[in-house]
Amino acid sequence: MADSQRIEDLRRRVQKDPASIAFAQLAEECRRFGNYEEAVTVCRAGLVLHPGYLSARVTLGRALVELNELDSARPEFEQVLRSAPENLAAIRGLAEIHHRQGSLVEALVQYRAALALARNDPDLQQTVDELAHQLEPPPPPASADGLSLAQVEQEFLQQAVPPPPVTAASYFSSLAAPPPAPSAPPVAAIPIAPMPVAPVEPVEPSDDVAAREQALKTIAVLEQWLDAIHVPRAQPRA
Repeated sequence: MADSQRIEDLRRRVQKDPASIAFAQLAEECRRFGNYEEAVTVCRAGLVLHPGYLSARVTLGRALVELNELDSARPEFEQVLRSAPENLAAIRGLAEIHHRQGSLVEALVQYRAALALARNDPDLQQTVDELAHQLEPPPPPASADGLSLAQVEQEFLQQAVPPPPVTAASYFSSLAAPPPAPSAPPVAAIPIAPMPVAPVEPVEPSDDVAAREQALKTIAVLEQWLDAIHVPRAQPRA
């Protein structure tokens, strides 16, 4: 009843003197009493005459938030913060708008700014903690020596010896290097047959045909011996 009487007194005062700054008090009482539409109407009328009245602009923004007119409320809070960056009510109002619109990162920034001004507000602290838990991943668990996994990886990378730089000369020399020979089984595991001796017939120095035939016989005998001891032979070039 006392609140209702106070509102009536303020209404008469503003009606008697429309230029009175009592409009801000009337609008705030209407907002607190749940008369959000009247609060918006009174604020907008009074701000035409007193555009720099920041507390009335905050009341207007808060009443618009209650009416879920978030896009209209946001510029009111932003205008207040341009003149008074540490206005707690405007910061919280802007944070609530971001929160309702799903802009959680921006909401967390504003809530933390508000918490820096109101450190003993348990509700605000809880809101910040809940949003931080939702948006920010938990820190990695510490290892046995007190370092986290990321710190251990960073330490390893710092201590590791970097590989030698690859230059053009080393790259092309690696391409020209012959491939490694295939590994052969242990000598002890290979039964080595005695190397046969091809019969050598005396050849005259001028007899080229006979010398060629003798060389081919010797090569054939050597190939048979290599096959017997399972030694791979080089393939003829194309």
